[in-house]
Amino acid sequence: MIDRRTFTTALALGAAAAPLAPAAAAPLTPAAAAPARPAGPRTGFAALEQIRAGLLDIGYAEAGPAHGPVVVCLHGWPYDIHSFVDVAPLLADAGYRVIVPYLRGHGTTAFRSPATVRNAQQSAIALDVLALMDALKIHRAVLAGFDWGARTAGILAALWPERVKALVSVGGYLITDVAAQRNPLPPKAEHTWWYQYYFATDRGRAALENRQYRHDLARLVWAEVSPTWRFDDATFARTAAAFDNPDYAAVVVHNYRWRLGLADGERRYDRYEQLLADRPPVTVPTVTLDPALDPFLSATDGAAYRKYFTGPYEHRLLPGVGHNAPQEAPTAFAQAVVDADGR
Repeated sequence: MIDRRTFTTALALGAAAAPLAPAAAAPLTPAAAAPARPAGPRTGFAALEQIRAGLLDIGYAEAGPAHGPVVVCLHGWPYDIHSFVDVAPLLADAGYRVIVPYLRGHGTTAFRSPATVRNAQQSAIALDVLALMDALKIHRAVLAGFDWGARTAGILAALWPERVKALVSVGGYLITDVAAQRNPLPPKAEHTWWYQYYFATDRGRAALENRQYRHDLARLVWAEVSPTWRFDDATFARTAAAFDNPDYAAVVVHNYRWRLGLADGERRYDRYEQLLADRPPVTVPTVTLDPALDPFLSATDGAAYRKYFTGPYEHRLLPGVGHNAPQEAPTAFAQAVVDADGR
């Protein structure tokens, strides 16, 4: 655990410290809760590493002291490790060893065998992260993520709590209930998920296999789900390079088709999916973050998923922030990691 005073000092050295958004019981005005950004834009990580872990050869960035407490930061779609390019140095300065892996189908992460099914069901991705921790000889870590990454971190916290010291989850409890996914949402909510249905078609898969179209599609999603984030061409290009992985289209298509019940999973994961279908609670210390401008959230008070977190818990609202919370509000995200670790 990192002392909060130490972390605040580290923030002061590299960024203006942001006021923390308190629990949902005491809402803040947008001005009082505006997240600070680190001084000076960062464009990348010092170096990337590769390691064999389970079915994959995983590419990952690392920052901070080698023997510090570990934080594993997990990205979503359509993003990559650069979502944490400002978060990682804040945590590293506070004494954490920060691991930021490319998920399967992204960046330099590759399947070790051409015969492995390009499967992206939720338990398969969670087991990738568990295999990475084993390969790096990390017994316990704080897990922090958004989108696919929040789902993956939540699964690990629910099924392997002995490996998870604390959790930071943007959007709360995102473990997929495949049976419930068969039920329609209100039309406005369905509209937000337009690309999910696009990927259910051969036309959508062909678009992902076309380099220009998959980049244009991702950029459109970025603009729609982060309406106030003024990213530039270079910022997008750094992440879009991760989409040129040869397995990207297959992995993304399978993820969304599986979630809708339109693609089969593999039998090797059945036992984990059966456990997840029971909606297991998360018992480890948790901070949930709801970005106020994230169109995927029907509400931002955390009430819809509060019952699934049975350990020490805090919910925070991120006013003025869209879906890519760690890149849009890195200081607030990093602070949530420190505070979850200290609960």
